[in-house]
Amino acid sequence: MNSIPPLLQIGDVLLSSEILTESFCCNLEACGGACCIEGDSGAPLREEEIGECEELLPLVWNDMSAAARDQVDREGVAAIDREGDLVTQIVEGRDCVFTCYEGGCCFCALERAARRKRALWTKPISCALYPIREKQLSNGLIGLNYHRWSVCAPARALGREKGIAVYQFLRAPLVRRFGKEWYAQLEAAARALLNDLK
Repeated sequence: MNSIPPLLQIGDVLLSSEILTESFCCNLEACGGACCIEGDSGAPLREEEIGECEELLPLVWNDMSAAARDQVDREGVAAIDREGDLVTQIVEGRDCVFTCYEGGCCFCALERAARRKRALWTKPISCALYPIREKQLSNGLIGLNYHRWSVCAPARALGREKGIAVYQFLRAPLVRRFGKEWYAQLEAAARALLNDLK
């Protein structure tokens, strides 16, 4: 049996093989949407996503908390965090400003608007891709790493139970970010890798 290479390259993307071998399937009932409220910084944003967030504000304004609306009124939807990264604003050092609550679970107001067919754009790609984290590498490649976070333990367990790998669970956002052809190459690489392990 062959060993798993730690990294694979698909086009100009260098990715951790854990994205192909680890299991994942969000379990909101178990975690309550903790990824929207845990951590010390907002969701990473691409420059062009600021405009998308601002454009959707009228659609999601009433879903946002009063504190979040005040924060956006004062400082806008985006901020620069301690590491110098562009991120969504957070409220009182905790909730993303686009967090909304329903039935004891938190959701993204932007994504909820899209699911209700009120908007075409869903949410920042960094949120859609989680637990994959993207980084621009100095050699011009894009790096994708699997981020293991304790609040996502239920998602890992459910993924194992259902037999869903990280890349399979994140098919739609990966296609959104890199295209259908790239994702087809990723699927082919996953099949080859898993066949080599047999």
